[in-house]
Amino acid sequence: MTNLKILSGGAAQGLVASLTPTFRAQTGFDISGEFGAVGAMAEKLRKGVPTDAVILTAALVAKLAEEKLVVAASVCDVGMVETALAVRKGDPLIKVRDEADLREALLASDAIFVPDTKASTAGIHVAKVLARLSVADAVAARLKIYPNGATAMRHLAGSDAKRPIGCTQSTEILNTEGVVLSGSLPIGCELATMYTAGVTTQATNAAQAQALIELLTSADAREPRTRAGFLSAKK
Repeated sequence: MTNLKILSGGAAQGLVASLTPTFRAQTGFDISGEFGAVGAMAEKLRKGVPTDAVILTAALVAKLAEEKLVVAASVCDVGMVETALAVRKGDPLIKVRDEADLREALLASDAIFVPDTKASTAGIHVAKVLARLSVADAVAARLKIYPNGATAMRHLAGSDAKRPIGCTQSTEILNTEGVVLSGSLPIGCELATMYTAGVTTQATNAAQAQALIELLTSADAREPRTRAGFLSAKK
């Protein structure tokens, strides 16, 4: 079976997996996906890694279109993804109503699992939040940083820390066994990121890449998008 090659932010991994059987039935193609920090995925495309389609943040896809690496006319919003808090399954949920609550929760934790703070959407945001709350130095030794949110959440699930928490995109939390979505970040620290998909200008299977985008954004996929953690795309 021929593979459609995609580069995607980890936020879309669960959604793509849930729709792969439908895509396979419609096109006869399987999906060969690499999922990770959006910055790292964009660099792979720039370096010439064979890719038919990308699913990345809207700002990054727009930049890639400017660089003539993504077909501008193919770009379509998939949905918004919130950055949120996670705990191990069975641990008490953390409720944060404001910045003071979040600061207290971070200082009370003995391990904080996050994605790459330089290349991933959520990780970059976490670094900004820690600075905003003036706790970056206080929690630096407790930060457990991994290449992407999915990996960070798997390590949170298996952590033997007493009071571990995680912070990454809600889609990655929902797609990981052993962790639970604990809640959104409070006003002032929140982040909702639009993810978009596009066909690459080097695509070997451009028609199938377009078919995948149409499936991801279709009305029929509304329930899988919601279940995966995507909020409705802006109209």
